Amino acid sequence: MPAQMYYDQDAGLSLLKGKTIAIIGYGSQGHAQAQNLRDSGCDVVVGQR
Repeated sequence: MPAQMYYDQDAGLSLLKGKTIAIIGYGSQGHAQAQNLRDSGCDVVVGQR
């Protein structure tokens, strides 16, 4: 079964508008994901211990 490829036009940020996205645990990719969401105009909260 071939992998499904998704592109920018396949998704929209409208589902996330007005919501706060929490990045929990941070991990190796958490920093980059949080910054990408922030740069896209989303409200992001990061939780670490």
